[in-house]
Amino acid sequence: MVIKIKKIVKVLLIPIFLIFASINYGCSPATVLATGGGSALVVAEGERSFGTVVDDATIKVNIAAKFLNTDNNLFVNINTSVLEGRVLLTGLVDNQEIRIDAVRLVWEVEGVKEIINEIEIGNRTTLKDYASDLWINTQARAVAAKTVGIKAITFNFETIQGKIYVAGITARPDLLDDMTVALKNIKGVNEIVNYVIIKEKL
Repeated sequence: MVIKIKKIVKVLLIPIFLIFASINYGCSPATVLATGGGSALVVAEGERSFGTVVDDATIKVNIAAKFLNTDNNLFVNINTSVLEGRVLLTGLVDNQEIRIDAVRLVWEVEGVKEIINEIEIGNRTTLKDYASDLWINTQARAVAAKTVGIKAITFNFETIQGKIYVAGITARPDLLDDMTVALKNIKGVNEIVNYVIIKEKL
């Protein structure tokens, strides 16, 4: 009975997710969502073409559909950021087998050029640990906005056990350096992992 309920929930979640994605991707190139999970990466105009954003959106939707069809809660436990076909995976899973399975599923998605696997094995043992990561993530966005201004919308932040993963695209490495220094000063942060793509100015 429990298995049937899970399957029904998954069947219902897929169209809901697709509708949500299509609504967001229907916005202008300056406000297109390009990641998932609990946070969203907004791509600023000029950072990458609208066509690239749409391609990344398709990849993200297809990954989500595959994760929804597993019994390992991959859709809930793993966050994905997609930038020009490069997929960054972050999150916490119970064991190495699940971690490997997630990567295998992503490679099955057409258009994926590279996978950066930052999925960790373990769990947030207490609600306090989870709340701490949420607090750090909120502070990271605030610090980014204060440090680099409107350019902050081109970055995505995911915090796992005090480690902040930063993804995005920028043509200003100097601003990225300033932001990284500021992020290190947030209480509870023990490491910054940088996956920002540096683009040459047009």
